[in-house]
Amino acid sequence: MASPSDPSKQEAAMRRQNKGPAYKFLVPLVYAPVLPLIRLSLRKNPVLRDRLFTIVLAGAFAHGLYLVTDQYDIESK
Repeated sequence: MASPSDPSKQEAAMRRQNKGPAYKFLVPLVYAPVLPLIRLSLRKNPVLRDRLFTIVLAGAFAHGLYLVTDQYDIESK
């Protein structure tokens, strides 16, 4: 019989606990269409367009970095 501290049972309990959708994985569905919209809608103001595009793109990379480091943290435990 498996002990109460069996890692496979702990992982199963953690999976059962997270029943809701993982919104952190749905964020790219928001900022991915925003990037082309920034380029198209701000054609007449290139300075603002480039700055806003860079800020949104940096945020996207930061979010991706957060997801990857969070995944590595979970796997290392």
